[in-house]
Amino acid sequence: MADFGAGELDTFRSDVRSWLEANYPAELRDPAAKVDPEAMWGGRAFQDSDDLQIAWMRKMGEKGWTAPTWPAEYGGGGLTPAQARVLDQELNAGRYRTPLASFGVWMLGPVLLEYANDEQKREHLPKIIKGEIRWCQGYSEPGAGSDLASLQTRCEDKGDHWLINGQKIWTSYADKADWCFCLVRTDTSKKHEGVSFVLIDMRSPGVETRPIQLISGESPFCETFFTDVKIPKGNLVGKVNGGWEIAKRLLQYERQNISGGFGGGGGAGGASGDLAQVAKGYCGVDAHGVLADTDLRTRITQNKMNMQCLGLTIGRTAAEAKASNGPSAAVSIIKYAAATFAQERSELMIEAMGHQGLGWQGDDYKPGEILATRGWLRSKGNSIEGGTSEVNLNVISKRVLGLPDPK
Repeated sequence: MADFGAGELDTFRSDVRSWLEANYPAELRDPAAKVDPEAMWGGRAFQDSDDLQIAWMRKMGEKGWTAPTWPAEYGGGGLTPAQARVLDQELNAGRYRTPLASFGVWMLGPVLLEYANDEQKREHLPKIIKGEIRWCQGYSEPGAGSDLASLQTRCEDKGDHWLINGQKIWTSYADKADWCFCLVRTDTSKKHEGVSFVLIDMRSPGVETRPIQLISGESPFCETFFTDVKIPKGNLVGKVNGGWEIAKRLLQYERQNISGGFGGGGGAGGASGDLAQVAKGYCGVDAHGVLADTDLRTRITQNKMNMQCLGLTIGRTAAEAKASNGPSAAVSIIKYAAATFAQERSELMIEAMGHQGLGWQGDDYKPGEILATRGWLRSKGNSIEGGTSEVNLNVISKRVLGLPDPK
């Protein structure tokens, strides 16, 4: 579908603005409106919920605007890239809450559109768009993290079903997810060519999850165990032993979306708030009203410039990805830079706060100070999740710069 002209886009913008104003739950306009923080992820647990966030998700999902550029035949919005940009602009301008946060939208859906058969698309894409199913990602294993192709979770062909045995680790929100998109080994005689991509209902007998507590005090990641788990033959996406190609594609989408989270300034689990204003409050200002510590001021300015450039680059590459049918290996550059800048920002926040940036709990510390400390600890994972910085540098070296393997 060709993009609309300027006049048609203006009409579309007006229609979008009117629809959003008419359909956004009035109660959500209050920033203090109480919603379940988990509701944004949707899933089976919220199918009968009257939570305000779920009401907003349902309206946007029915419109297809949680996945605006996906084909309308699968429940998506069917919008052109230009129309999708208008929708995004109006959502931001009106300060509307994000209707749906979903690994299904960010990672699984795009590869299903590319690799799944029509039956699988019609089964899973509408549920992803409407937030009816919450997904998790079964990739890393205790002995297969950076070297993901070394995974050992077995998937055996039992004639009328697949039988899965093995363990995954760092499975984000596995204890809350309804389904898992998972890499499994279907051929033990080969490495990359012996991997397949399957979909697993987390209610299946033999599936067990155990949350892992992080140094930040949070437990978003889990160990996931599969013991004689049976799944239908139709849950294999693509070809048998063809999962590595899908895995690489999905990792590009994952890195693109992790980087997008950093682009807003705080980063995944990083410190929040305007860094310069926080520093002024703790370190004081000079006669000109600027941060008194000139060295810290220089480093904060450079970080803010880097973050601003990163945000603009993410926006540009996202538009290019939509125009060229998916992200490229260059996403690894953004992921590496995003992790580096986000960690740097958290460290600058702690430095500016001085000893008040070392609080864990207690009345001696403000809530924002405790949040900054835990955010700084959480940011240590920025250079690990979604592919370590070392792995991303290898991708950049080989697939972006075309450099040979070291001898």
